[in-house]
Amino acid sequence: MQQENQNYKSGFISIIGRPNVGKSTFLNRVIGQKIAIMSDKPQTTRNKIQGVLTRSNSQMIFIDTPGIHKPKHKLGEFMFKVTKNTLREVDLVMFMVNAEQDLGKGDEFILEMLEGNTTPVFLVVNKIDQVHPDELAKFINSYKDKYPFKEIIPISALEGNNVENLLETIESYLPGGPQYYPADQVTDHPERFIISELIREKILHLTREEIPHSIAVVIDKIKRDEENENKIRVQATIMVERDSQKGIVIGKQGSLLKQVGTQARKDIEMLLGSKVYLELWVKVQKDWRNKQSQLRDFGYREDEY
Repeated sequence: MQQENQNYKSGFISIIGRPNVGKSTFLNRVIGQKIAIMSDKPQTTRNKIQGVLTRSNSQMIFIDTPGIHKPKHKLGEFMFKVTKNTLREVDLVMFMVNAEQDLGKGDEFILEMLEGNTTPVFLVVNKIDQVHPDELAKFINSYKDKYPFKEIIPISALEGNNVENLLETIESYLPGGPQYYPADQVTDHPERFIISELIREKILHLTREEIPHSIAVVIDKIKRDEENENKIRVQATIMVERDSQKGIVIGKQGSLLKQVGTQARKDIEMLLGSKVYLELWVKVQKDWRNKQSQLRDFGYREDEY
């Protein structure tokens, strides 16, 4: 714990917003490595993911939350509850919006959710590299009177534009406090969780619309190879809801599953700093997103939030 610096600041920052506005891209940029999966498909983040940024005079703990949308099943209800609960436990809220998308019903829904909130809220306008400055000014004006934002800061999480200014502004709002995590720790999630997310990310990239939100990845085993100490064996099961989805994930003669394994293994090796032997299986669990017991088994636990 940080004790020596009397001016040290620390705090928790929740990143909220509609699906696919760039929350995970921002988190990975400021942390400096991939801890949150990225996809062009919405609702890819399911649990809250804490990223820790330690600087000389501060420590910021960012919480990347599932994209806010009206729930359609028990998994959706879980994701919404995770996001709403984080608002009560943070020092600052970043409401991230996409400069390419006009203010819509989803944004209005979030603004209603923020009503009565006493935590400072920043409006963070992402993807400014994709729009003309005149359009950006109009976009910001459409939000200005909707909520008493403490700050409105435009950024490009992908390119890094104005991100440092955002971090410095956040730091200025944080209360004095201790260093909660060691300086070299970048997330509070165990390696198992991040590995399962890296595998799930590859499936999101490689499959069609019907598959992405019907999958969960369970890590069965992580252990050093008995024959080669420099290699780690990872065994994982990909859960789907229907037999037809199992066929799609496996692919013709196992081709798609092999692609998933090849791409995921590279990221897992970077994470673990070791050679990895990755074994993947695909299993059908009918309608698992609507079954509380299976949600718990797959790591979506309400009692942890």
